[in-house]
Amino acid sequence: MTKPLVLEQVVKQFGEKTAVSEISLQVEQGEIYGLLGANGAGKTTTMRMVLGLIYPDSGRILYNGKPYGNELQHQMGYLPEERGLYPKVKVSDQIIYLARLRGMSASEADKNLKYWLDRFEVPEYYDKKIEELSKGNQQKMGFIAAVVHKPKLVIMDEAFSGLDPVNVELLKATVKELRDEGTSILFSTHRMEHVEELCRNITILDRSKTVLQGNLTEIKKRYPREEIILNTSTQVVGLEQIAGVSGVERKERGYLIKISDVAAAKAILRTAMEQSEVEHFEIKEPTLNQIFIKEVGESNE
Repeated sequence: MTKPLVLEQVVKQFGEKTAVSEISLQVEQGEIYGLLGANGAGKTTTMRMVLGLIYPDSGRILYNGKPYGNELQHQMGYLPEERGLYPKVKVSDQIIYLARLRGMSASEADKNLKYWLDRFEVPEYYDKKIEELSKGNQQKMGFIAAVVHKPKLVIMDEAFSGLDPVNVELLKATVKELRDEGTSILFSTHRMEHVEELCRNITILDRSKTVLQGNLTEIKKRYPREEIILNTSTQVVGLEQIAGVSGVERKERGYLIKISDVAAAKAILRTAMEQSEVEHFEIKEPTLNQIFIKEVGESNE
């Protein structure tokens, strides 16, 4: 089966500077694919090539096995980091117009817009101008503009930046809904915890090059487990003396224990159980944030 989006050895240069160096990736149908990197790593350039706004210097980009063509515009949605809606135009006029540009009838676009406004619990925004809305609500309208025409492939650049936690959860739930309906999503962000929650596969770029790629669960298995969370009902002494323990930090409800060898876990648990009641014991897998810093370095965070 052909993949909705495939990049093969894609290169883009601006003068002497290589913005993207031989990136390859594949996005499956019904998948949220994470594209990560510090500022200037090549994420936005990659997304602009996928959107057909700029062309690769070499390599190729295929959509369901075919190269870019104008008909693709009807099947793609884009939520840019810089929100692009006109401040003085009514929400309904603007979003229906954009949907019609992408091949949808006015009545269908109107029906879809009303569905999304209801979904976000803001039906009264239909007749409001963009400039009358808060920043977070402008962002929701940008999201609706990106998906109102039912695209098969959606490109999201920093989709949740500037939103409060309630709206982040609402938008996350919506993105998962689109995924479950078979939409393919290329998702770029700085926020690693969103990637951990939403993405199955990732590519990390650093200074135009791919430094890490693959299935998130499998990537995590390649990195050592270096922390244990231990919550106990009373104090535990002697944890520092256990072989393989490199540090013990007292927390509100217990301890965060740094380990240099995962074999220390059994002795830690045994020591805790001898002295107290263990409420929680967890050998933490490394977070994507920790992996990112290891691969890309602190300076870029």
